Amino acid sequence: MGKLLNELSSQGSFAYAVNSDVEIDVQIPENFKRTSKLNLPSIAESDLLRHFTNLSRKNYALSTGFYPLGSCTMKYNPLINERISKFNNFVALHPYQYQGTIQGVLEVMYELEKDLCEISGMDYFSLQQSAGAQGEFAGLLIIAKYFKSINQKRTKIVVPDSAHGTNPASATFAGFEIIPLKSESDGSILPKKLKEVLTYEVAAIMLTVPNTLGTFEKNIPEISKIAHENGSLLYYDGANLNAIMGVIRPGDIGFDVMHVNLHKTFSTPHGGGGPGSGPIGVKAFLEPFMPLPRVEKSKSKFTLNYNKPKSIGKLKAFLGNFPVILKAYVYIKALGAKGLRNVSEHAVLNANYMLAKLKNKFDVPGGSRCMHEFVVAPKSVLKNNIRTLDVAKRLLDYGFHAPTIYFPLIVDEAIMIEPTETESKETLDAFIDAFVRIILKEAEQEPQKLKEAPINTPIGRLNDVEAARSPVLKWK
Repeated sequence: MGKLLNELSSQGSFAYAVNSDVEIDVQIPENFKRTSKLNLPSIAESDLLRHFTNLSRKNYALSTGFYPLGSCTMKYNPLINERISKFNNFVALHPYQYQGTIQGVLEVMYELEKDLCEISGMDYFSLQQSAGAQGEFAGLLIIAKYFKSINQKRTKIVVPDSAHGTNPASATFAGFEIIPLKSESDGSILPKKLKEVLTYEVAAIMLTVPNTLGTFEKNIPEISKIAHENGSLLYYDGANLNAIMGVIRPGDIGFDVMHVNLHKTFSTPHGGGGPGSGPIGVKAFLEPFMPLPRVEKSKSKFTLNYNKPKSIGKLKAFLGNFPVILKAYVYIKALGAKGLRNVSEHAVLNANYMLAKLKNKFDVPGGSRCMHEFVVAPKSVLKNNIRTLDVAKRLLDYGFHAPTIYFPLIVDEAIMIEPTETESKETLDAFIDAFVRIILKEAEQEPQKLKEAPINTPIGRLNDVEAARSPVLKWK
């Protein structure tokens, strides 16, 4: 550390302080100094407080309303997670600290890896990946390196059309060719159709379980047998783990590799597209290929092992997204095995309650029973050229964040709803009432209101094309 500080000091471009006993006098280069005085406004503290409070009210968050984003699991984030993640001993960590000074951090990571193994049925976990998609990418790199190590040239990945959209992207990015597989009306896979596309070139089959229609894949044992008899591996997209944790384990039903979204299942914030964390789990035969470094325990000491010759290497700076890792650790320890099972059971119960209220009014392509989420296809009852987008915008006027729309792609005008386990019956009923009113009443009687929605939000409807092509990225 001293060598690093000396180097930075000699460059004259950094000010650094480790503790009160260390003082480094670093001069700011002239070209970085201000040439004019700061023009700061004179403002009362109460006005400043109101300014920022009012700004916060313009943002939609789980602390202000229901977030039924299907496939994204926007659940309540317990405040204890946030408090612990802000402890000074965690916040003040430096990424270049010696391993001997971060034993508590390494212990948290080591225990979380073990907990995820217990929850998932996998043998080893890596916490390095900072998103679910990066977890997919890492898992696929491991698969590629495994087959290279046994001198098998396998260049293709089978991806069902009911899988998450990142699956084909991750596989392509990892250098594989995609073999699309058409699913059934409920998103499930028929083993005989899998056999038709399975060749010796197939490295793995990627399954999202439950799938994006909210249906549990009922043919997993046969699919696993078919895959492994072909020498292929089975990849589990763990984005929907919130529906099954504590009930079944992917590692027990034939999956070889998986990723977990800590920022979904284990109640850490999404943060507007991040921060995320997408740990990957593998069976024992794939452990040598996992990312570096590996957290290991020797007696009472924890170390970071960089000496793994077969590893795919490092994917993320330092220790991964540690604040998210810490929050997930707290969540799992607070709930325990019974609590995690209750989470899944209540998530499934809430989703089925909503589905039961809506299935007689709208088309539900996944069937009359679901897991943690379900898809509504309102196209057949929408009047006056109203589309799913208009319904989603109008829901904002009722105080609800819109569900996921136009996904999965196999359902026309899809609306994907996931209530999670943390919403009350009163909230679910209020959403259902608004949803039904908008589609069955307002779309017919007041279509222009839907076309202009949202009406009472701080920002009205945007021109989607212009916003995508010419985004405003700074305050004017």
